[in-house]
Amino acid sequence: MEKPKVFVDFHNADVQGRLRLNCTGTIEDLAHQKIWLQNGQEITLYSEDLEVDGIVQFSTTENLWVAVIDWDNIKEKQDVLIKEDEVVI
Repeated sequence: MEKPKVFVDFHNADVQGRLRLNCTGTIEDLAHQKIWLQNGQEITLYSEDLEVDGIVQFSTTENLWVAVIDWDNIKEKQDVLIKEDEVVI
């Protein structure tokens, strides 16, 4: 089964480096895909140009869901446009 893919703000991390899952884009993605977050759930997190896998946790300190990620494994996404026999990156 493929991991759900959810928008996240990579600038919205807590002091432990976990990404908070409370921005508008995240909430909209969760609602649209009918995802109910659970401790230990694996998800893929993305923004306009970044992507990383994470594990969901509930932060009792902040009373919200967060995702534990490996900051060294963030990948840059590249948009590829094809124009008449040429590839533009």
